[in-house]
Amino acid sequence: MSERADSRSEHAKAKGLSKPRPGEPASPGDGRDETEPESGHGGLRRVVSLVPSLTEAIASVDAGALVGVTDWCTHPADLDVRRVRGTKNPDTKAIIALAPDVVITNKEENRELDVRRLRDAGVEVWVSVIETVPQAIDAMEELFDDVLRWQRPAWLAQARELWCGEPMVARARVAVPIWRDPWMVVGRNTFTGDLLARAGLVNVFTDQPDRYPSLDLAVIDGAGADAVLLPDEPYVFTADDGPEAFTTPTELVSGRLITWYGPSLVEAHASLRTLLP
Repeated sequence: MSERADSRSEHAKAKGLSKPRPGEPASPGDGRDETEPESGHGGLRRVVSLVPSLTEAIASVDAGALVGVTDWCTHPADLDVRRVRGTKNPDTKAIIALAPDVVITNKEENRELDVRRLRDAGVEVWVSVIETVPQAIDAMEELFDDVLRWQRPAWLAQARELWCGEPMVARARVAVPIWRDPWMVVGRNTFTGDLLARAGLVNVFTDQPDRYPSLDLAVIDGAGADAVLLPDEPYVFTADDGPEAFTTPTELVSGRLITWYGPSLVEAHASLRTLLP
């Protein structure tokens, strides 16, 4: 089975989603505005997204279809939508009251408990499984084709062309902390690790048994990395908070560009290919 086909089968197992109901009529008291206009693309028009990067992807086609997003959905910056708390503690009652056609989630970002609560209430939930860049591209193609039933955005084809061919030649070894006190780093089988490897930046902690291991600072600093990449999310590393802890050279990087999948993938390719030349 091809990597692309295998990825799609994983999403099918995880999501447990029947075909969306784009033509389902509104019923009195279900939270829908029966006078709201139909979207021009003819697909679903009431979407809640609990995944920040997928919120940005959806908004790139039709921001008006989003009726609820998390507090962490920061892109696009002008998105004016009902907030339903965080990715790990969504307000499921508020989501149910919004009467969405579908709720967009991710196996890593969101809790199985919340997915189960929403499904038990009769809400359709789509769950993506993403640990590599090709899986991310496949998931977003499925999202637009089969779930939302919208036309794919142009950036998606560009992202596949940029990222899903031959990886760049490895040119540097890196460590990527994502938290401090305790220190945690990107480990094995992660989207971030795969993205960096495809950009020629090899994660020194891919042999760790955990995906996001907690390690002593001395272990991180002594791992033999050419540079420690310090992103601004989930922990907000800054020039005054992070670099001072290491003897290894450090680079401040955009967390969005190394952890998000969506329109940012195009920008990430241009940025990462010139990082640590």
